[in-house]
Amino acid sequence: MPRVVVLRMGHRPRRDKRVTTHIGLVARALGADGMILADIKDRGIEESIRRVTQLWGGPFFVRTGEPWKEVIKKWRSTGGLVIHLTMYGLPLEDLLWKVRDRDLLIVVGAEKMPGELFEAADLNLAVGHQPHSEVAALAVFLDRLFGGAELKKEFKNKKLRIIPSPKGKKVEKIG
Repeated sequence: MPRVVVLRMGHRPRRDKRVTTHIGLVARALGADGMILADIKDRGIEESIRRVTQLWGGPFFVRTGEPWKEVIKKWRSTGGLVIHLTMYGLPLEDLLWKVRDRDLLIVVGAEKMPGELFEAADLNLAVGHQPHSEVAALAVFLDRLFGGAELKKEFKNKKLRIIPSPKGKKVEKIG
């Protein structure tokens, strides 16, 4: 099974804490193996996502404060592809076939991304060519990549599990 890791760039701690946490939650829930927060060390983000993983299962890792250029260089040295999700990229639907069955580093930004990143990426892909949320772009990309199978994923070592219900909330404690 190919590895899929999300690289979050441009995180502004005061402004983006919630959105960056949501990037990690979406990545975990929709099949990625982990998230790396580029350049900024943020223990709050790490702890929040680790807490969710401990309660709801994993595996899923989160690391922060790693220089983005080094992350990309290391990823590429293992033969993986670097995919930058940007509304300026080529249509996802036209190139999805090229990225299946490969280890993927999915780059999602917050603020304006450096022009250097557009060159560093193996593919700049767009889920749409209108302004939209990076959380939405990641969710659509992962769903298309895994073809919906990620929605049935069984997480290991979970302490909580949702019991689907037509009304109300049902959560089962495990163990």
